[in-house]
Amino acid sequence: MNAAETAATLLVLLLQVTVMTALAPVVAGITRQARARVEGRAGAGVFQPWRDLRKLVTKRPIHAAGTSWVTRVGPFMLLASSFLIAALIPLVSAAPLPLVPDDLFVVVSVLLLGTVALALLGLDAGSAFGGMGSSRHMMIAALVEPTVLMAVYALSIPVGSSTLSLIVANRRDDPASIASPAGVLGVVALAVVVLAETGRLPVDNPSTHLELTMVHEAMILETSARDLAQVELGSWLRLTVLLGLVGNLVVPWGVATDATPAAVAIGIVAIVVKIGILAAVLGAAEVGLAKLRLFRVPELLAGSFVLAFLAVAASYLVA
Repeated sequence: MNAAETAATLLVLLLQVTVMTALAPVVAGITRQARARVEGRAGAGVFQPWRDLRKLVTKRPIHAAGTSWVTRVGPFMLLASSFLIAALIPLVSAAPLPLVPDDLFVVVSVLLLGTVALALLGLDAGSAFGGMGSSRHMMIAALVEPTVLMAVYALSIPVGSSTLSLIVANRRDDPASIASPAGVLGVVALAVVVLAETGRLPVDNPSTHLELTMVHEAMILETSARDLAQVELGSWLRLTVLLGLVGNLVVPWGVATDATPAAVAIGIVAIVVKIGILAAVLGAAEVGLAKLRLFRVPELLAGSFVLAFLAVAASYLVA
């Protein structure tokens, strides 16, 4: 790999991370605005999360007595892992990049790093709500990670590789694989665990502060100011990137095949449109969903694991 190709690779990664970071608060705003419109409310606007972040970063955080370095490092670790995920997952370009280890197992490991950082942040303050939210959060994570591995593994069997960029490129070049039983089951299972991983309905309600129903919100009750801005941006970025992955698996067209300016520009426009549509659909669909009781969540995630297992079986049968 020569110097020009290395520079082009780094530029594509920088553009992808920059676009996803700028888009993440807008995605949160789109989901809230779509939900508000369906409920008959005016809503605060799609750029309200950006205004919230601007306000939070100007304030000095206040830490609870007895907290350790975990409270100070946790928000940064969550945000850093989200930036890394935005660089690893093929969103703008599906061209294999030697500098980017976008392997399935690497991506899941980085996702788990942010998950653990958030759980430790909730535990460090020593509050009852933080501990409750962290325990629920890790229970859900323990059920989500195997399903993510199984679902993407099912999609990787026709490709013969667990590299996400090759999987997306194969689905783009072979449209029949999108409508195949394995492809449909794998994407449906992945979509369910994305909702669980990002704390959306019916697994968690991002707008609630009721003691008995909180998961994500319970872990960040003791977080404020710049720390809260990092946690919120990191969480929104994870949602944005995972929606982008689902969008590229369902509609892989528009993804850049090389690092030329025209292809990258088309890839940026395509991924922004896909994520925007999925965010609006997600926000509107949540109006008709109720949060599941905590002890029913494993049943939902077990069902998604069964779908992923059936996708693997169908992949081998077809192959």
